[in-house]
Amino acid sequence: MVEVIAAVAGAFVGVTGTGAVMSWANSSSRNTQSRETVIRLTVAVENIAEKLDQLHQDMKTDRVEIYTRLNNCETRITSLEARPD
Repeated sequence: MVEVIAAVAGAFVGVTGTGAVMSWANSSSRNTQSRETVIRLTVAVENIAEKLDQLHQDMKTDRVEIYTRLNNCETRITSLEARPD
C-alpha cells in the first residue's frame, strides 16, 4: 500500500513539475514575444514621429516660400494700382 501511495505521489510530482516547467517555458516565450512586439511598435512610432517632423519642416519651408511670393505679388499689384493711367 505504501508503494502505491509513493507511486501516485511521484507521478503527481512528475506531472506537476513537468507542467510547471512547460508553463514557465510558455510564459518565458510569451514574455519574449511581448518584448519584441513592444520594441517593434516603439520603433514604428519613432519612425512615424521622425516622418512627421520632416513633414512639418517641409510645410514650414513651403509656407515661407508661398508667403514671400504672395507678398511680392501684393507689392507689384499695389504699385500697378498706384500708377496713373
